[in-house]
Amino acid sequence: MMKNTMNKNIKRIATHVLLASSFTMLPVLASAQEKIPSEEIAQARELVKIFGSDLKSVLKTTMGTAGPIKALEVCHVQAGPIADKNSASSTWDIARTSLKVRNENNAPDAFELAVLQQFEQRKAAGESLKTMEYAETVQANGKTLYRYMKPIPTAGLCLACHGSTLADDVSTKINELYPNDTATGFAAGDIRGAFTLQKIKY
Repeated sequence: MMKNTMNKNIKRIATHVLLASSFTMLPVLASAQEKIPSEEIAQARELVKIFGSDLKSVLKTTMGTAGPIKALEVCHVQAGPIADKNSASSTWDIARTSLKVRNENNAPDAFELAVLQQFEQRKAAGESLKTMEYAETVQANGKTLYRYMKPIPTAGLCLACHGSTLADDVSTKINELYPNDTATGFAAGDIRGAFTLQKIKY
């Protein structure tokens, strides 16, 4: 069963990369935001703030009291439920994704991959991650969706498990929990990934 699941995840990633290769570059944020009501943008921003705070609080507390090994275990078990809890409190679905994922289930779809690449370009051009975001109304499977993304900066706390140099026991634990992990080699200030939200337009 695990082998079949892994094969499906690898196929999913490959499909996303192929789709992204033909994905037209998205318009600039200011133009895209005009397509989504301002109240929806405000809701998405607030949800990202709450979700990020909840997750950071759990990881920071665990890291401080039990160290990075326990923090990895907690993130492995609790990140999904925390996202689900915040999604359930709103009409948005919320998750995380990255150009270098730890959990293969978080691999970006074509839309997310294009936005993540755009975020890297905007950062290279000098834009601040604090104010960077992207929102657009898209059509998918016959439905109109609002989509919103916000980059996640790499903080010092992240480097124990996502940096370029990891302790041996941390590397061992990562390989145990995430055999196909690619989410290392980050430096402070890098784009670790992004919060990604979507909802059906009613």
